[in-house]
Amino acid sequence: MGQYLELEARIRNIIENIKALEHEIDCAVACVSGGVDSTLSAVLAKKALGDKVYPVFIDTGFMRLNEGIKIQEALRELLDIDLYDFSEQFISRIEGISDAEEKRIAFRDMFYTSVKMVAEEKRCSWVVQGTIKADVVETVGGIKTQHNVLNEKLLERYGLRVIEPLIDLYKHEVRALARYIGLPASITERQPFPGPGLLVRAVGKLTREKLNLVKVVTDIVEDSLKDMGFSQYFPAAWEYDVIERSSIDGMTYEVYSVKVTGVVEGKRRYGNPVVVNSIPADTDSVYELYRLFDTQKHPHILVKLAEKSSGDYVIAIRAVKTDNFIVAEVPRIDLGVLEALSRKILAEPKVRLVAFDVTPKPPATIEYE
Repeated sequence: MGQYLELEARIRNIIENIKALEHEIDCAVACVSGGVDSTLSAVLAKKALGDKVYPVFIDTGFMRLNEGIKIQEALRELLDIDLYDFSEQFISRIEGISDAEEKRIAFRDMFYTSVKMVAEEKRCSWVVQGTIKADVVETVGGIKTQHNVLNEKLLERYGLRVIEPLIDLYKHEVRALARYIGLPASITERQPFPGPGLLVRAVGKLTREKLNLVKVVTDIVEDSLKDMGFSQYFPAAWEYDVIERSSIDGMTYEVYSVKVTGVVEGKRRYGNPVVVNSIPADTDSVYELYRLFDTQKHPHILVKLAEKSSGDYVIAIRAVKTDNFIVAEVPRIDLGVLEALSRKILAEPKVRLVAFDVTPKPPATIEYE
């Protein structure tokens, strides 16, 4: 009973805080991605401000296949969501950029340019977004720029004022509130999806070919690993471009030219991913392989699952379990499940190698960029 009273008090407090701004707010565009953070933020803002809130879904081109339509249908009874397609503008703006942070900043600029256009159409000065505490921690701490963390200078540039109902909460707290107010399980238990979407999973230089491959493989991975209790599970892709081949403790490995992101003493570090070519006989030791490497130079350590002689890309499979997304561990997955999944992925003509990431956070980040 005490837990429910606490949740009720939190919800009431959030709604009252939004209502306190009502006299300042002409109207607000609520950016809904379909994740629990943005959906709960929009629902709470709607409870506080009613028809002053316009829920919208902005298609950046970096979403999963048919994501906008799926979300609109899933939330039809909760929110009347308008779809806006800015995909070509986003992809054209970022295509060809390689640096992870530069890609994130370009995405943020394009995102708020799009939000501003929608807000002007609706004649609104405000935007509701699902920023949570982990987003702020990672941006302020220099781990990576989260597109939805805005300082006063940025707010002035975009000419928007922001309502962030959940900014003091971590993900597990957000889920608890969402369950309490009755959001459907398809939302409350939905795995997180990064704000820049598949942009940060098309690792390195953004190309349309790589982005389209990630979209196709994402469907395969999500279908294969769903309902296993993982906090997040997804594929990423980068070019098959080996810059070093060597061995350690009798195991051969390859180093790739692409740069991926890690965390050292709370700060972002870039380095090259490593793929170990043979799985140790003791499969539990697979999850300790990252300890054999200098993770400042090699933030993500993976093990090869399958390979063929042709193809242009490496597909990295990532799965983690976490409560707060500040730290995360790699779950033990049956090797047979991973091998079956890798065979499905390897059937894609452009895929040459499939590998499984065994690096916790830290020293790796959950996403590769």
